[in-house]
Amino acid sequence: MKSKLVAETSGQRTFVVVLDPGEEAFAALSAFAAQKGIAGASLTAIGAFEKATVGWFDFGSKSYRKIPVGEQCEVLSAIGDIAVDDSGKASLHVHAVLGLSDGSTRGGHLVEGIVRPTLEVTVTESPIHLRRTKRPGLGIALIDLGA
Repeated sequence: MKSKLVAETSGQRTFVVVLDPGEEAFAALSAFAAQKGIAGASLTAIGAFEKATVGWFDFGSKSYRKIPVGEQCEVLSAIGDIAVDDSGKASLHVHAVLGLSDGSTRGGHLVEGIVRPTLEVTVTESPIHLRRTKRPGLGIALIDLGA
């Protein structure tokens, strides 16, 4: 992974992050956020994965139903945010639309994606920190604007 700070104005930093083949995107971006001390940001990405898993949240079971994508796929769109979780660590929430070779798509919450050949990510930090809090009634952690 390589990254570059491309802008910094009034407490807002913008980074471009380029992931290398074989890197697992969710883990690499989580590590990047922790390394840079990012406590609130939005992100967008394009690129490709050799394989990936997205998830669909099942409210009944309060868990993600995993949807494996076992083939090369284009990251047509990935959008998400970074906040701080209840333990103070950077917490990513990313949704992705993946294009398959036949033109169909798979989409959902990005669980994992093995980069091939690249993933180009723009991370725009917010000057205000965001907190993601576990919601027991839902079984997931969501951004809490009151925290």
